[in-house]
Amino acid sequence: MEPRFVGRIGLADVVTIANAAVGFLATVAAIVDITLAVRLILLAAIADALDGVIARHRGGTTVGEYLDSLADVASFGVAPASVVAVVILDVWHQSNWWGLALGGTALFVAAAVTRLGLYTAYDSASNETEGVQTTLAATILAASVLAGFTNPAILSALVVILTVLMLAPITYPDLHAQDAIVMGSVQTAAIGLTGSFGHHIAGTLGEGFAFGLLFLSLAYLVFGPQFYWRRE
Repeated sequence: MEPRFVGRIGLADVVTIANAAVGFLATVAAIVDITLAVRLILLAAIADALDGVIARHRGGTTVGEYLDSLADVASFGVAPASVVAVVILDVWHQSNWWGLALGGTALFVAAAVTRLGLYTAYDSASNETEGVQTTLAATILAASVLAGFTNPAILSALVVILTVLMLAPITYPDLHAQDAIVMGSVQTAAIGLTGSFGHHIAGTLGEGFAFGLLFLSLAYLVFGPQFYWRRE
């Protein structure tokens, strides 16, 4: 007897499922190594882009869009919220602010789930979408940590801003292929050249890519809706 998924999922779906697994690992890693956790979140973002490329070239499946949203909840909702929550508990555990700040991370997850559900229902076939993409929100938080911005006040403020923007009626166009390649290349460099191993090889160069990724992500967050050119 064959498992139910045989013949029903394709290569793109396998990458999507791997994305969810990486998101879980990022959530666990946040407890012991914040830098590793955010690198895994960026790796999941690359997998998220890759499954779309594979689906366009090899064809998607009926279940693909549902798997994509489910995986994104793990990798770009729960994982980045867990990273921020760990930072908050580590620094503010004896403060009066930790409960309120943790509530903000819970709202981030709720907003991500809501946004992904709305995307699957209304925007998945379009070249643009309303609200900040969960992938972008997670990338901004991950790049901020890699760039050294680990103050819980900064991360908590970012979480609140991104939570609001994920549900805001602001239209974000999809990245064009060449821009997605640039973003993916910077993400890959930020992953590979940060951490103790990457620092041993490249010194502070990895931090430069982390800052570059943060700059590109924030630039798209702020200027994308108004100035990023849409497809004809």
